[in-house]
Amino acid sequence: MNSRPFKKGVDMESELVVFEKRLRGLGLVRDKELPYMVSWVRQYIELGFPVDEEYAEILLGEGRLDWQVRQALDAVKLYRKLIGVDTGKAEESAEGASPIALLVRKLRVRQYSRSTVKAYSHWCGRYLSFCEERELDSSADAAFVSYLSYLALKRHVAASTQNQAFNAILFLFRNVWDREPENIDAVRARKPVRLPEVLSFDEVNAVLEVVRGVAGLAIRMIYSGGLRRNEAVGLRVKDVDLEASRIVVRGGKGDKDRVTVLSRALIPELQEYLKRLRIGFDSTGRKVPVSLPRALERKYPAAGLEWPWQYLFPASRPSVDPESGLVRLHHLHGSVLQKEMRRAVQAAGIAKRATLHTLRPSFATHLLLRGVDLCEIQELLGHKNLETTRVYLHVMKGMRSDDDGRLDLME
Repeated sequence: MNSRPFKKGVDMESELVVFEKRLRGLGLVRDKELPYMVSWVRQYIELGFPVDEEYAEILLGEGRLDWQVRQALDAVKLYRKLIGVDTGKAEESAEGASPIALLVRKLRVRQYSRSTVKAYSHWCGRYLSFCEERELDSSADAAFVSYLSYLALKRHVAASTQNQAFNAILFLFRNVWDREPENIDAVRARKPVRLPEVLSFDEVNAVLEVVRGVAGLAIRMIYSGGLRRNEAVGLRVKDVDLEASRIVVRGGKGDKDRVTVLSRALIPELQEYLKRLRIGFDSTGRKVPVSLPRALERKYPAAGLEWPWQYLFPASRPSVDPESGLVRLHHLHGSVLQKEMRRAVQAAGIAKRATLHTLRPSFATHLLLRGVDLCEIQELLGHKNLETTRVYLHVMKGMRSDDDGRLDLME
């Protein structure tokens, strides 16, 4: 039963039609997202207009993914704003809470990652300090513009850094102060046009020959499939298909899944590694569950103790999750791979500034040199736009060609 009666002569479906028309007219969301936004609001109304925390808990209990929770709460926020809804339910009192505390609460309700919460808190904290030092009204558009211009002109930050600050402060305005800033025409840092650093076939082979241990295996898999660091350490046993020689990347950048290459040259080593990992799991791993996405853990609470869900590269010991307070086994920290990559580059005598991420553009460039279609490489890398992949056409100029069309770079 709805807790808020509709105006006389207005029913829920009529109001949803108005909501959709206003969304479409203002161009606030893409056309393909409109049905989903309306569907979330319909559910919100049918549930009796719960507050955000309650609605998020309901969605998580249904097994909804993190991005779906964010989309649903954004839909509800737009509905309240565009329709002028007064549900008769107030959000939990936050009197006396700092803007940063409210920011963190809003981010967590929307299931943002821990790294995003940390980054957004950092930038909003710096923004508030900037305003306090200059006696500016932090919730005013002028202060927002002034800070972004300061980052570009005084601090000379990179475009990506300024964009992160922009997104953090915009979230603060929209979700903590409940207002949409206007005329944000600050000086923006110019994004430099640079070609990515890549290693030659011989240089990659020299590095991969000297990497060691579990980190070394992960590094070889990164090059084999063009993985990002966090994608590699986040792999689970079920994501590696030895028979089909492929890796399934779950929730990559943009929260997208994709399939990429697993070199057949790595399969014998992986088979032996998985045997050792299974022995350890059977002896001690069934006592402490691995960390799972929050929605998944609610839907399948026993999954964290099952073999397929174990991390391919687990940490050496369990730890306490800082948000839930529960003891969980997490994956190997990405810094372990970075450290091993630095050591291997030095040991191989590579003069270039090669990092762990250098293996990803090297993977793409080497496939192009082998004559692999650009669109296929786009799919393997998980690029949204082909133009992002096309940059490697410029990188490959002057490099040695190996035109055999093979996807497996390590055979």
